[in-house]
Amino acid sequence: MMRILVVDDDARILKTLRINLAARGYEVFLAESGPEALDVAARVKPELVVLDLGLPGVGGIRVIEGLRGWTEVPILVVSGRTDSADKVDA
Repeated sequence: MMRILVVDDDARILKTLRINLAARGYEVFLAESGPEALDVAARVKPELVVLDLGLPGVGGIRVIEGLRGWTEVPILVVSGRTDSADKVDA
């Protein structure tokens, strides 16, 4: 079963993605902050990370940098940001 880590500070989005991905047979792990995302990723070694860039505190870009320090896991960036530069940086 593929392990997916979903990182978002919006509980509704986390719940929706968890329900939909689990219904399709994926093992889903959730994180609401950057530090939590890095901790969960280190423990469960996800095969995909779905990441919101607009996290409070440690933002999505920092999470990507942290992950890239030790893994090449694919990262799907999901963001409501309108600034293209943020998305390109990711």
